[in-house]
Amino acid sequence: MNQLPFALPGRFWRGNLHTHSTRSDGGLAPEEVARRYAVNGYDFFALTDHFLERYDYPIVDTRPFRSEWFTTLIGAELHAGQTELGGMWHILAVGLPLDFAVPAEGETGPELAARALAAGAFVAAAHPQWYSLTERDLEALGPVDAIEVYNGVAIDHNDRADSWHIADIMLGRGHRYRVCAADDFHHQRNRHDFGRGWVWVKSERLEPDAILAALKAGHFYSSSGPQIHDVQVEPGRRAVVRCSPAEWIFVTGKGPAALAVEGHGLMKAEFDLEKFNSPYCRITVRDAHGGRAWTNPIWFE
Repeated sequence: MNQLPFALPGRFWRGNLHTHSTRSDGGLAPEEVARRYAVNGYDFFALTDHFLERYDYPIVDTRPFRSEWFTTLIGAELHAGQTELGGMWHILAVGLPLDFAVPAEGETGPELAARALAAGAFVAAAHPQWYSLTERDLEALGPVDAIEVYNGVAIDHNDRADSWHIADIMLGRGHRYRVCAADDFHHQRNRHDFGRGWVWVKSERLEPDAILAALKAGHFYSSSGPQIHDVQVEPGRRAVVRCSPAEWIFVTGKGPAALAVEGHGLMKAEFDLEKFNSPYCRITVRDAHGGRAWTNPIWFE
C-alpha cells in the first residue's frame, strides 16, 4: 500500500524529534546534546527547546552540528493558551524557520499549531497522556501531522509515557493522524530519558529537507527497541510483518479489533485480515525486553 514506507527507495535513518538543552530546561549545552546523539547511533535529531518568554523564545540554530553522516532539523516545543483541563499547550514543531514569530497576545494553542503547519513544520501533539489532553483538545488542535504516542522522559517523571489510548480513540473516530515516539531528552537528575524512543525515517538522502519531507509524508515508523523490516498489507486478505527478533507481533484496529502471533525470536508473522473488522490497522512489535515498535495507522482504502 502506498501509505507504507518499506518498499520506497532509500534507507531508514534513526532520529529523535523531541530534545531539550540549556537554552531552555535541559541540562546539556546544544552542542553536547548533538554530540551525544551523533555518537550513539542516531542519524539526526531535532533540538526543540521550550518556546517561552522566560527562555527568550529559543529556536536554536543547529546547522553547525551537521556533518556528512549526521544532520539536524530546526524546531521548538511551542506553548500558548490553555487546554480543556487547564494545562498549557505543548506542541512539537520540527522544521521551523529560524525566524518563526513569537506567539501573539491571546494566540491559542491551535492557532499556534496552524501557524507552524503553514510554515512547513512537522507538527505533533506532545505527550497527551502526560498532560491529560482530551478528545476535545485534539479536535480543536486540528489537522496536525501526528500524536506523540510515546515519550521517554515521562517514564521516570510520572509513568505516563504511553499515549496510545487517546490516539486510538481519535483514530477510531476517523481522524487520520500519524504517530511518533521520542525521548524528550532533558538530562536532568533522576530522569533516564536518553535513547528511550525514536523514529526510523525512510529517505534517499540524509538531508534536512529530505528527512522533513519524509516525516510529512508519513514515511517512518516509531520504536523504543525493535526494528520493523517490512510490512505488506492486502486489505481484507492478509498482512505480513518482518522484524528484528520479537516475542509478540500484533495487528490492532478500531475498538477491540486485534490479532496476535507469539513466538520466541519471532522474525515474521502472517495475519488473515478477512474478518478483521476495522477501517484501519496498526502493527506493534514487542521484543523480549518489553521494547516496542509501531507503524503508523494503515487505512484500508
